[in-house]
Amino acid sequence: MLSQVYRCGFQPFNQHLLPWVKCTTVFRSHCIQPSVIRHVRSWSNIPFITVPLSRTHGKSFAHRSELKHAKRIVVKLGSAVVTRGDECGLALGRLASIVEQVSVLQNQGREMMLVTSGAVAFGKQRLRHEILLSQSVRQALHSGQNQLKEMAIPVLEARACAAAGQSGLMALYEAMFTQYSICAAQILVTNLDFHDEQKRRNLNGTLHELLRMNIVPIVNTNDAVVPPAEPNSDLQGVISVKDNDSLAARLAVEMKTDLLIVLSDVEGLFDSPPGSDDAKLIDIFYPGDQQSVTFGTKSRVGMGGMEAKVKAALWALQGGTSVVIANGTHPKVSGHVITDIVEGKKVGTFFSEVKPAGPTVEQQGEMARSGGRMLATLEPEQRAEIIHHLADLLTDQRDEILLANKKDLEEAEGRLAAPLLKRLSLSTSKLNSLAIGLRQIAASSQDSVGRVLRRTRIAKNLELEQVTVPIGVLLVIFESRPDCLPQVAALAIASGNGLLLKGGKEAAHSNRILHLLTQEALSIHGVKEAVQLVNTREEVEDLCRLDKMIDLIIPRGSSQLVRDIQKAAKGIPVMGHSEGICHMYVDSEASVDKVTRLVRDSKCEYPAACNALETLLIHRDLLRTPLFDQIIDMLRVEQVKIHAGPKFASYLTFSPSEVKSLRTEYGDLELCIEVVDNVQDAIDHIHKYGSSHTDVIVTEDENTAEFFLQHVDSACVFWNASTRFSDGYRFGLGAEVGISTSRIHARGPVGLEGLLTTKWLLRGKDHVVSDFSEHGSLKYLHENLPIPQRNTN
Repeated sequence: MLSQVYRCGFQPFNQHLLPWVKCTTVFRSHCIQPSVIRHVRSWSNIPFITVPLSRTHGKSFAHRSELKHAKRIVVKLGSAVVTRGDECGLALGRLASIVEQVSVLQNQGREMMLVTSGAVAFGKQRLRHEILLSQSVRQALHSGQNQLKEMAIPVLEARACAAAGQSGLMALYEAMFTQYSICAAQILVTNLDFHDEQKRRNLNGTLHELLRMNIVPIVNTNDAVVPPAEPNSDLQGVISVKDNDSLAARLAVEMKTDLLIVLSDVEGLFDSPPGSDDAKLIDIFYPGDQQSVTFGTKSRVGMGGMEAKVKAALWALQGGTSVVIANGTHPKVSGHVITDIVEGKKVGTFFSEVKPAGPTVEQQGEMARSGGRMLATLEPEQRAEIIHHLADLLTDQRDEILLANKKDLEEAEGRLAAPLLKRLSLSTSKLNSLAIGLRQIAASSQDSVGRVLRRTRIAKNLELEQVTVPIGVLLVIFESRPDCLPQVAALAIASGNGLLLKGGKEAAHSNRILHLLTQEALSIHGVKEAVQLVNTREEVEDLCRLDKMIDLIIPRGSSQLVRDIQKAAKGIPVMGHSEGICHMYVDSEASVDKVTRLVRDSKCEYPAACNALETLLIHRDLLRTPLFDQIIDMLRVEQVKIHAGPKFASYLTFSPSEVKSLRTEYGDLELCIEVVDNVQDAIDHIHKYGSSHTDVIVTEDENTAEFFLQHVDSACVFWNASTRFSDGYRFGLGAEVGISTSRIHARGPVGLEGLLTTKWLLRGKDHVVSDFSEHGSLKYLHENLPIPQRNTN
């Protein structure tokens, strides 16, 4: 076999490694050179990335986001992951998925090692089959043509099962890894191999040699000869190898591994046994937290339970190896659990020695929930007072705010495009406008939470009310716009909602001071924690998974950000729009004086805004008219790049560059021009290529305008007005959390009303449904009652 390895282009092992007795190493003949591997990396449906992998082993990683830099990784597959539910045979689908993920990481230049269970289960399957076959033959010989009797299978000894299953398990791994042009090698160990210094050196040298040759070592305890586990046999500073959890930890430390991934049949470590009512998954576990955890029973198969896994993980962590315990059996995540962990996503429980300075995002979510409920119980005047105080702070602390914003602008110079820098910038006039908007919100908040929408007398002394209430906890994710923070905070305060804010790192200094001012304003009525700024290294995708803490996600940023959040959100509604493809239709009856003003304002006033004009539809009768020439001249003066739609290009001998797509949001001084036959043609174009954001008609014909207003199915439809009016402040809402193109709950600029929902209050006197049956004593009245007017002065 060594000659087979040599023919593949690798150097043979050093001679001092060959006499190693207790570790059986099996090399397969399908090895290929690393130079060949580079050309076979497009096979997987898992995204392939090449990452710089250079790290000196020493301390473990402090944050999940650093796991992407892990070069040497051990993946431990628990018995529950490898075996089927009946414990007789292997879960082939899961194994194939795990092999694929390991192959992806191996081909990225990482050094992967597997510690696997499964030999006993595989052997049990084979021995059961042999026993059944043997029994059936004997019965057939003794009973002739009589029907076979039900056969009892004896209890199978684990060591015999392991001996029968080892070769088959390795052959299966070999066949799977061969599909990805990766070579694997088997190593069987016992506890003695770690206690004998010479054997330890042999094991270490063999593993390093395998990794050097781009081979994936597959390690397992030699269960055919291993003695029964001895409880409490750990030596001082050394963990005893009595199950595959301790084996994986020992191997990880011996090999100076960057990351140990322990896959089991539970999502990770819980603060109480999984399945209990109050059990919560622990995102990050720190040494010393064992006292706050109650361990349950071990998994359905295997030697170790969660307590053994935690003990092994802490021992590996102390040795400088980062550890993640996660679920390798869940069908929805097992296909990408390993790659997700290495990418730094919030999967399972991450073991870290570095405690963050502030609260975790889960704790912030709980604080926002609790603070929001207290906020909702305040009187309307108290909530308005908080918002007024915040408006005053924006002007009183102007210099400190602008100084922090200057730091952000200096750090972003050369890294952000001009439109994004403009969004990032704050000024005295912006702060003054913000303060005015906040005072409008305060005025409108007087009659928001607790407003009675409907009253019904169900029966005598049984009255029903529908009242407005906060949605709960909002997560608002915004890019490059620090002015968004006080606007959204004021709307959340007015509506009694708890708030989690996640701003872009480019506005970190500005966001920090604006959040401090917001909490200062909240403190006047003891609800400081209702608004939280997420400063930890949480990825947006991880935040979108907190479905038990967040009730609504509102993205504020690029169309790509909105699409990413809509894709990542699992079980949490997302309010927003992914694109702002706004149209303006210039009718044949349009006024010459109005058209150029409206087009200029819609396109040029702020081209990066989501309500900026992107497509100009021209009635075909206006081509080669003075009105059309004026539009083109104005766009040329404003340095707007024109893209010709297919119909428009067909009318021209020398046309501008033809548009690549009629469904494009430029976000810059670029504009698509297309020709339509009539108003119906314009409406059809908008419905086909628009994003249901804001669409405008310019005409002096009232009938045509009303037809357009009634038939265009967008959130905002205007007549002779700029698209830029699609804004919460301009609508008189004070501010907006965003513009929604959804058809459920809120649509268009979403202000205070869009952050409320309702609940039903029923007041009775010993009423039961049976009283309203056919022979009951009561009848339904269902009378509408007048709604009381609240004093909003």
